[in-house]
Amino acid sequence: MDIPINAEVRCADGPAGRSTCVLVNPVSENVTHIVVQEKGVLGLERMVPLELVTESTPQVILLRCTRQELTKLNSFLESAFIRDDVSPFVYELGEFRLWPFVEPKHGMVSLDIEQIPPGDLGIHRGAHVNATDGRIGQVNEFLVDPSSGHITHLVLREGHLWGKRDVTVPVSAIDRIEDDEVYLKLDKPGIERLPAIPVRTKGR
Repeated sequence: MDIPINAEVRCADGPAGRSTCVLVNPVSENVTHIVVQEKGVLGLERMVPLELVTESTPQVILLRCTRQELTKLNSFLESAFIRDDVSPFVYELGEFRLWPFVEPKHGMVSLDIEQIPPGDLGIHRGAHVNATDGRIGQVNEFLVDPSSGHITHLVLREGHLWGKRDVTVPVSAIDRIEDDEVYLKLDKPGIERLPAIPVRTKGR
């Protein structure tokens, strides 16, 4: 089963939004959740457990829940407010000294914090894939065993605007997974020898 990032997501009763992130347990190498951004300009991002995915392709993910049920799932982002302090700035040039250059300002700044479950990591669109001898491409999707959620392959998008290709990397070739970084046990020549398919586009 494909678990793509930035794919259309549909609930049982219609379009729901798009996938923005995949949550992975790096120890068990399981996908635990997908993050779905609801439709609309202010659409919230929701964490959807993998067991709610009924079917998935590189273009679309189907969920067994309704759109109303989706809105009851946990939010992926939670706002926190921190104090914003700007310290006085001293500018010195030879014997000239300006104090203060900027007056202290005090206020509150809102930050969005990802609510990733303990032990999991978030893999977003554009997450980097690194060979043993340097960066090789980006994460495009994961292939998982639908009965267990265990990752079987990583689909790596390699190349630039022209000549892009998707390379299927077996999970045995993954050394470790960190936040938005996947490290492989293979070097670039070894990755070049893996099976590749043309980049898939919508409607294909």
